[in-house]
Amino acid sequence: MFNFLPAIDRYIFRLVIVPMLGVFAIAASLLTLDKMLRLLDFVAVEGGPIGVVFKMLATMIPEYASLAIPLGLLLGILLAFRKLATSSELDVLRAVGMSYGRLLRIPYAITAVLMALNVALVFFIQPVSRYTYERLEYELRSGALGASIKVGEFTTLGDRMALRIEESEDKGRSLNGIFARIGTDGGQVMSIAAREGAFLATADSQDTIILRLTDGTIVQDSRSTHPRVFTFTRHDLPIDLPAIERFRERGDETREFILPELLRIGWSREQPADVRDASQASFNFRLVEVVMMALMPLLAVALGIPPKRSTSALGVFLSIVMVVAYHKINQYGEDVAALGRVDPTIALWGPFFVFAALIVWMYWRVAYVPGGQAIGALETWFAKLGKRLGRLLRPRRRVAPVAAE
Repeated sequence: MFNFLPAIDRYIFRLVIVPMLGVFAIAASLLTLDKMLRLLDFVAVEGGPIGVVFKMLATMIPEYASLAIPLGLLLGILLAFRKLATSSELDVLRAVGMSYGRLLRIPYAITAVLMALNVALVFFIQPVSRYTYERLEYELRSGALGASIKVGEFTTLGDRMALRIEESEDKGRSLNGIFARIGTDGGQVMSIAAREGAFLATADSQDTIILRLTDGTIVQDSRSTHPRVFTFTRHDLPIDLPAIERFRERGDETREFILPELLRIGWSREQPADVRDASQASFNFRLVEVVMMALMPLLAVALGIPPKRSTSALGVFLSIVMVVAYHKINQYGEDVAALGRVDPTIALWGPFFVFAALIVWMYWRVAYVPGGQAIGALETWFAKLGKRLGRLLRPRRRVAPVAAE
């Protein structure tokens, strides 16, 4: 597939792509499983169909992907260069005249593709998916998704009807042990008990469904007369569905704006100041998150190459901490800028330039300083700490007493 590339480029591509895809899969699985548990509990409480869980999870994939892509890119390149360094292949490549810039040619090609994908995600796909998630959540709460009546509990339908179902079989298509109590305009109360029943849709109205009851009794109680009792083999009970308000239009929240909308609203003098601040903050936050990906290969090289004769994994741990911390700083900067307290350019691009300067310095130390190590002091301290912990955890040898002759 990539036979047109030099052998070294194909080799580096294989080293990068395998751990990168692995990180993507692990990160997406962990985030999805955590969200799935919450959604299952939420849908169970609301009494909605299980299928909506997977629809809501699908709308969360773009947001999870925008977080997993930079992390997967960083760890993929970092683990590739770590393997080259620990196996002494990097020393051979450097000895034959290959610079770090030459070795980063394929990682930067992968970075360019992932940056384009992330631009599409954060500026176009993610805002629409967030709106879709909010709409599904609203419809589930309001009952528009066909929320089922909770078994074993009284459910109020409208102002004058209470319904209780003992058992539900075949995913709600067959109901057993039905009791309904209905109030009428004339002050009468009608109590209905039936052995089984089923909900049926009506062809002429979407606001009414039919509850078809089988083998039951109707007790009609009036204040002026004695109660009347009827038995039936089949009885159709119309039920008025509650009115469901239409969900709001997209754009009520700033994070739901796509790129053209952010540019149009954020710099329009016709918009209120708070709306402009929020739009500019969201635009700069998304942009700075994408641009930072261009520095991930440099950070991966700086942290992925351990000291000579060392297999320390401190760089792997530190890389995750730095990326997550930078993301949280950007989120805080976006919130502060959206409130109008700090200019969005300062709140978001200030940390970017500080972080970028740190990454460039770390890469320069590794690539251009003989024997240089970006985190040499931390590596030394980490090695000493590891030795001390090893001594403490090492089991002590018991010396048998020697009997005196």
